[in-house]
Amino acid sequence: MLAVGIAQPGGPEVLALGEHPMPRAGAGECLIRVAASGVNRPDLLQRRGLYPPPAGASSLPGLEVAGIVHDGDAQALAEAGLAVGDRVCALVAGGGYAAWCVAPVLQCLPVPKSWSLLEAAAAPETFFTVWSNLFDQGGLKAGHRILVHGGASGIGTTAIQLAVAFGARVWVTVGSADKAAACLMLGAEGAFNYREQDFVSEGLAATQGEGFDLILDMVAGPYVARNQQVLAESGRLLVIAVQGGARAELDAAVLLRKRQSISGNTLRSRPEAFKAAIARQLRERVWPLVEVGRGIRPRVQRVLPAAEAAEAHRLLEEGAVVGKLVLDWEGA
Repeated sequence: MLAVGIAQPGGPEVLALGEHPMPRAGAGECLIRVAASGVNRPDLLQRRGLYPPPAGASSLPGLEVAGIVHDGDAQALAEAGLAVGDRVCALVAGGGYAAWCVAPVLQCLPVPKSWSLLEAAAAPETFFTVWSNLFDQGGLKAGHRILVHGGASGIGTTAIQLAVAFGARVWVTVGSADKAAACLMLGAEGAFNYREQDFVSEGLAATQGEGFDLILDMVAGPYVARNQQVLAESGRLLVIAVQGGARAELDAAVLLRKRQSISGNTLRSRPEAFKAAIARQLRERVWPLVEVGRGIRPRVQRVLPAAEAAEAHRLLEEGAVVGKLVLDWEGA
């Protein structure tokens, strides 16, 4: 089959489209004829040799796909309400940059009728991540005030839509006026340009000094102590990436006085049962909202041919992307 491999750790140029062995579905798995693959920041880290796949996972990059079920464990498919020929999107631990991909059946979701396969390919990584953090770990409720760092990212645009759909109020940090406008259109109540504004003072002003109940942070580093300043009493800081650095200072006095909670979470290495539970919750609680037209859909800025995976990585590294980039396998 055709797939995008990593010749050696390095820049985007090390990605190359070529022939690789066809995967085979085992127990509890299905083989998907891939129509499109989502591009995510962990893919960039894997390309650079900084984020190896978990044991037993494909060495090919790619954490999410959408396509058609070709074959697989018939009993597992039936129990999940799926069948050969169905349109599905799936979260995988690797192997997504390929024309064919094996996925655990319980990590597959039916593609909503209103979504194209190109859109669906941009959903699993962000929807699973947002649900696991804001809802499962953060306990998001209607009326909560949420701050999302990187509001125009794939994670950010998904977090805005899901939080608003469940009655929360959302503010974001962004790096440009265009990104701020995109977030406001998706339902954010306010956007702080971190290049020009202090999100701590702006956030406190926007919340009448009370701060945010939940903060979704993919920056970490110097943001941790600043997050504490704008986190409400009994607020929860949810760290999901360390783009600003892995080391951070913590104000223990503020932590104690305001009864704050700080947690970290990664998804790729978690057990399949954990991811299956998230998929079940998405299907039960989010997919019905999608089907009735609540406006929840992946924000795809650009679709590129699979052969241009290197260009997709360059664009994502430049930081100008709003939402997601998707690789199209239909012509490969």
